[in-house]
Amino acid sequence: MPKLTIDDRQVEVPDGINLIEAARLCGVEIPHYCYHPALAVVGNCRMCLVEVEKAPKLQIACNTRATDGMVVRTRSERTQAAQRAVLEFLLVNHPIDCPVCDQAGECKLQDYYMDFDRQPSRFERGRKNHKGKALDIGGGLMLDQERCVLCARCTRFFDDVTHTSELAIFERGDHNVIDIYPGRKVDNSYALNTVDICPVGALTEKDFRFRMRVWYLHRTPSVCGGCERGCAIDIHHHRGRIYRFKPRHNPEVNGYWMCDAGRRSFPALQSESRLTAPLKPAGERMAPIGWDAALAEAAAKIAELSHAHGPSAIGAVAGAHSTNEEAFALKRLMAAIGSGRIAALAWSPADAPRDDNLLIRANRNPNARGLAAIGIGADGIGPLGEAAAAGEIKMLIAMRADLVRALGEPEFVRRFGPLDYLLVLDTDANETGQMANLVLPIAAYPELDGSFTNFKGQVQRLCKAFDPPGEARSAIEILDALAARLAGAAPRPGEAPLAAGAVFAEMATAEPAFAGLTLDGLGEHGAPSRTPTA
Repeated sequence: MPKLTIDDRQVEVPDGINLIEAARLCGVEIPHYCYHPALAVVGNCRMCLVEVEKAPKLQIACNTRATDGMVVRTRSERTQAAQRAVLEFLLVNHPIDCPVCDQAGECKLQDYYMDFDRQPSRFERGRKNHKGKALDIGGGLMLDQERCVLCARCTRFFDDVTHTSELAIFERGDHNVIDIYPGRKVDNSYALNTVDICPVGALTEKDFRFRMRVWYLHRTPSVCGGCERGCAIDIHHHRGRIYRFKPRHNPEVNGYWMCDAGRRSFPALQSESRLTAPLKPAGERMAPIGWDAALAEAAAKIAELSHAHGPSAIGAVAGAHSTNEEAFALKRLMAAIGSGRIAALAWSPADAPRDDNLLIRANRNPNARGLAAIGIGADGIGPLGEAAAAGEIKMLIAMRADLVRALGEPEFVRRFGPLDYLLVLDTDANETGQMANLVLPIAAYPELDGSFTNFKGQVQRLCKAFDPPGEARSAIEILDALAARLAGAAPRPGEAPLAAGAVFAEMATAEPAFAGLTLDGLGEHGAPSRTPTA
């Protein structure tokens, strides 16, 4: 491993890395536009020029490898003069539209101007070249050519990552523009990643534009629930509302990217169909009831039917959108009842996209692998339905499992129509809930702590971004309260609800797949489960 000196700081770095990454390891930022660690190095912005001792001229840090004994200066007089010159050049034709630019607050041109330049323009404003503004180029992208600094990150992404090549650089000199090819639009499943990697306001997301200034947004790390890939994401939210999902770098799962479908999945998590209070039938409609009454009724019905027909008269289905902790809590509840009749529902719509060679998975269930690791298999849904059809199961607990949508109404009625009681725990009103005897509202995954296990067995942490709406509660809190009532424990007002970390710790003791893991110990990249990759 080479040892070098950067701004009088000695650092030992891995072999083969460039000076930008080497400087980052010792807390020094070398400004750059065109360089991105997941894209080919082109060295065309020249913003990362640094002084290297014994080199006759300034070197671009993005394409200079760190070598043993190298002495690098990123803030010398020569380097600062070069940085100012590059910034002045980039700003010659740049519009002065920061107040209305949707990239304001996360624009590297703004940041670097304040950090490295701060000089007035020597170019008359009226002589600036005018280029295209607010161009809808497809894929949910808006292009402002005047703001572009020609870093070519977007063109390299479409050339090297998606291999679709919808964008290119046209014209010459100071008339250069990024644009789509004539007669084409951006049309691929990863287009919005170019918004993330665009260092200025040239590419913005059509759906997010002008909805919220970024400095008002809070960021919470989480995992995308769109498919079994489980891309690491940041949830950007404000006052209990999600405004966007952004990919979070995870070399073990998704690298720097995420698909556009996952990025656009958050509106479904905060739709008008969200359940906000416990519901039970009242005539032809569902009417709200209090939590104490709801939990008392559910516990009483479990006790009544299991006593009259035996514990195996109680069945449960956990949808594969349930977290590991929720699934384990449901399994623990069923064990307390004395019933082993529990199955997983891992269902994907018929129009789900196929697997691709980048990130997308046809299996739209984020935690099917986790439920299987806990011992809740999707192969049990058939026998469970047949037992219910035969009248052997009298009560079913369905958690995050829209059985009517998955099976179709005729098949659902055939299998589960004979039930005496259907208890539903879900986030949204659905057809299964309409047939239920009791519906309990639970938190969606951005509203809870927990974990998902992706299809490769990587266990990743979900962090709670904000509270669920209305009276909705976490599923593990509800299941724990039911277990306590069945055990005869009286509810204690003011008692703190069961934490996901405590459930994970119990799960790690009981389930070999999670042995040795802790929820806090998963970190930002997660950890592999203790079972072989399927």
